[in-house]
Amino acid sequence: MKKYQPVLFFLSILLLASLACASLSGGEAPPAAVPPVENTSAPVENLPVPTNTSAPVLEPTNTPKPANTPVPAAQEFFTEEFESEAFFDQWYYFVFGPGFENDENLQIFQDGDGVTFDLGALDFYLYYIYDPQTYGDVSLTMVAENQGRNNNNVSLVCRLDYDNAQWYEFSVESGGLWYLYAYDNGYNTLDSGGANALKQGKETNEYSMTCEGNVITMSINGDELKSYTDRNYNFSDGQVGFNVSSLNVLPITVNVKSFDISQP
Repeated sequence: MKKYQPVLFFLSILLLASLACASLSGGEAPPAAVPPVENTSAPVENLPVPTNTSAPVLEPTNTPKPANTPVPAAQEFFTEEFESEAFFDQWYYFVFGPGFENDENLQIFQDGDGVTFDLGALDFYLYYIYDPQTYGDVSLTMVAENQGRNNNNVSLVCRLDYDNAQWYEFSVESGGLWYLYAYDNGYNTLDSGGANALKQGKETNEYSMTCEGNVITMSINGDELKSYTDRNYNFSDGQVGFNVSSLNVLPITVNVKSFDISQP
């Protein structure tokens, strides 16, 4: 009969005892408890729902006309070349459009070669009006240079009744489209088309509009676009002027070199 050595026998007893304890406890001892990890991330904020940012109704602002101060002798038919700052006393402007309240960056200045308009805001419509006279039948010709981005509107205006917000407007997009509007507390499109004679980009163009009776004739660089007969609005007389408008890009800078008012 084989005998166990005393050391081996003692080790065997310890091994059997360990196995018995493990069997009685149901298996391996559970691992030490791991302390919970504290959540250090910031709580999610309830972001506000965006408000309605739709554009306001297009209405003229309350931009006042110039005060009754001494001005150069008013002329009826003439060519304004904006050669001195004296013309500022005979013209006024008003603005509207979706961006009409953003006029803090608007700049109008005479620089020796006409009057320059730097609008400084998107969707910003500026009307520049000759104040001393009103006209029934009239022909208008304006020479203007685009000095900014090729994404603007330049317009001629006749028979403007400021108090009642009414006028005819021949508007030309720098991309080559034109529109004829009857503004009657809102833009009403009378006609539209393409202007192949328009020079696009940083170029100088001549815009012409004749309002005679109920017929409105429009030209670009001497090329007649259309004669339109208005049988609905029949605006009879009013002031004349022009418009420069920005759309969705900046800068929009236009230099108006001359504005001619003559008999048809």
